[in-house]
Amino acid sequence: IFAAAPSQNEVLAALKDASVDWTRVEAFHMDEYIGLPADAPQRFGTFLSRAIFDRKPFRKVHLMNSGAGDGRQECLRYSELLRRAPLDIVSLGIGENGHIAFNDPHEARFDDPETVKITTLDEPCRQQQVHDGEFADISLVPHQAMTLTIPALMSCRCAVGIVPEHAYGEGYG
Repeated sequence: IFAAAPSQNEVLAALKDASVDWTRVEAFHMDEYIGLPADAPQRFGTFLSRAIFDRKPFRKVHLMNSGAGDGRQECLRYSELLRRAPLDIVSLGIGENGHIAFNDPHEARFDDPETVKITTLDEPCRQQQVHDGEFADISLVPHQAMTLTIPALMSCRCAVGIVPEHAYGEGYG
């Protein structure tokens, strides 16, 4: 499971040169905005496709379709794909407000019964998207997203947290 954020850039760049049999890898991404056009460059599926999914011969890449008419049905569809696949590794980051994927602190649950859900992004999370350079202004950042829940992310056999020091300044590492 891949995260799409500037904190992942160095890892994704290293993976492009890694000696991995990508034909054995089934890839997922962990979250996606709701309300952006399918061709919006800010979409996380687009970010990951450009960074690695389109550059390596993955066995299969599963992207969330946050533009699906029924968001709840899309959450169930993606949950079923995750249930069927062995979840070996998740590479994740931690946002400025402490979010993991789009599990913002006001909605994050370590005992969440869902695998994928629709969540509301709080203002600090939305402001981070501006800080990351993806949106010119907070008014352009969607208010909702689909996200894998914390239990879904932690169900992987290995979780790797990538939080580069330069993202938050000295003293955070």
